Amino acid sequence: MTDAPKVLIRRLDPSLPLPSYALAGDAGMDLRAAVYAVLKPGERCRIPTGIALAIPDGYAGFVQPRSGLAALAGLSLVNSPGLIDSGYRGEIQVVAINLDWQEPIEIRRGDKIAQLVILPVPQATLTEVEALPASDRGDGGFGSTGS
Repeated sequence: MTDAPKVLIRRLDPSLPLPSYALAGDAGMDLRAAVYAVLKPGERCRIPTGIALAIPDGYAGFVQPRSGLAALAGLSLVNSPGLIDSGYRGEIQVVAINLDWQEPIEIRRGDKIAQLVILPVPQATLTEVEALPASDRGDGGFGSTGS
């Protein structure tokens, strides 16, 4: 893809592999744990990944759970997706949570723990108005379109 954004990456932990796409056509790059951690049922923690990024203006990074870990072990992200703004230059950390009610989750250093998707994000221009235009949904909130 010729219009793919160029993302600069800094290794904070040279012994870990860089994030990568597992297969051609994948949307997310695998992020790895830079530390060992055990999450008890219901417990959450920040897990460093050993990398820092410079995402270009007009783009953002979205850190999302890995579906296999979510389905098999109950590992998810507290703030899913985690948002990495283009101006952030610190270490990428994954805010993981164990959603299993009974079993702890062991995360070993180097384990794939999340995935990173880089997407374009235009900045919106807000225009204040007295009333909003009508729509089919109107102001119906949670569950208003049925289950």
